[in-house]
Amino acid sequence: MSNKKDEKIINQSVKMLTISEEEAGQRIDNYLLAKLKGVPKSLIYRILRKGEVRVNKGRIKPEYKLQASDIVRVPPVRVSEKEQAPVSTKLNKVNQLENQILFEDDCLLVLNKPSGIAVHGGSGLNFGVIEALRALRPEARFLELVHRLDRDTSGILLVAKKRSALRNLHEQLREKTVQKDYLALVRGQWQSHCKVVKAPLLKNELSSGERIVRVSEQGKPSETRFSIEERYENATLVKASPVTGRTHQIRVHTQYAGHPIAFDDKYGDKQFDEQMSEIGLKRLFLHAFSIRFEHPKSGETLRINAPLDDEMKGILKKLRE
Repeated sequence: MSNKKDEKIINQSVKMLTISEEEAGQRIDNYLLAKLKGVPKSLIYRILRKGEVRVNKGRIKPEYKLQASDIVRVPPVRVSEKEQAPVSTKLNKVNQLENQILFEDDCLLVLNKPSGIAVHGGSGLNFGVIEALRALRPEARFLELVHRLDRDTSGILLVAKKRSALRNLHEQLREKTVQKDYLALVRGQWQSHCKVVKAPLLKNELSSGERIVRVSEQGKPSETRFSIEERYENATLVKASPVTGRTHQIRVHTQYAGHPIAFDDKYGDKQFDEQMSEIGLKRLFLHAFSIRFEHPKSGETLRINAPLDDEMKGILKKLRE
């Protein structure tokens, strides 16, 4: 028996919610996660599985896509205080994000994500960037990631503040009209003639839940364009521009080309990492430094840059010396 004192009621009574044009097109599980803030994912999937959530009086699966004018029945939800741990805005990592906003208007927000923070919570992490932003902006009705960055990769991350903006930016990503550029510090001398890597990538999930990607004929077509920014004695700073957006794409393509990225715990080279560690590097040297896309509302072309942080600039200075 759970102790009623330790419970918090997120949803007092049964609610019947009508889906607007703006809300249409999203999955029911994502819709509930946004509506029932602070309710753990496991509980949302439980009420869906048990048929307590209904759409137009019928049971639905978590992947059901909502239509305009759908009527959603949301049951009362009790959450134990232990489960219900909202993200504190006093946490350093959360507060730090407010200073990392590069651009913001009523449609979208562009963030310079620090290395070491995941884009969203899950798999043992209490919170990620999106949960932290929602905690910082409790009044924001809609905040969703447009795309992802690996936990240890820093740099530009787009967050939509309206469903229409999210749909528009997803369309631009599908049409491959968004230009994303990354800076990566790789082992050895990158060959000048290696301007494009086209190698199909296959995603494998290990029993631990860890994801490993490898080049395989059975994989999905993947393409990254490369150019040399600066050469050092035993390393090269390259600009990487992914044409497709596969998981770990740049990391696997650099490894495939024989030049793994510094401090890549999955696809890197221990010896190279030790050399870089001696000059003070402590993290994956992969940074999303530039993005170009059309503003979802005005249609104007936006180009946003996120400079390297002082730590990374310092590493490059030492390599020059």
